[in-house]
Amino acid sequence: MLPSTQPQFEEKRFALRMALRLPIVVSGRTDDGAAWSEPTETDDISTLGALFQLNQSIEVGETLYIRSHRPDGVPVEAKARVVRISPASYGTSRVGVSIVESKDNWLRLFVAWIADDNVAEGHSE
Repeated sequence: MLPSTQPQFEEKRFALRMALRLPIVVSGRTDDGAAWSEPTETDDISTLGALFQLNQSIEVGETLYIRSHRPDGVPVEAKARVVRISPASYGTSRVGVSIVESKDNWLRLFVAWIADDNVAEGHSE
């Protein structure tokens, strides 16, 4: 029997993903209902979500709100669900989120930064 050439873990994400340091503000609520807010930046973003580091203690399944701006300064806010948490440096966590709503606004944010990045690097559309 021939050995399998299929990878042990299959990639389940189908979204276009890009490494991008995008300043964001993440907010949520603690178990006792107190609101919190933390500025950070993305490690990468996709058409459906983002990966970033947080100091705040959170859990998978929790709802977060992400605020950012498009390159033209237009503010964008999205509701997201935590889908992955892993330890990061200095006691922080790497948090993966999936955008719940408004997916259209998030997609516009993603496309705006991709287009802006291509223009800055001299690529034409």
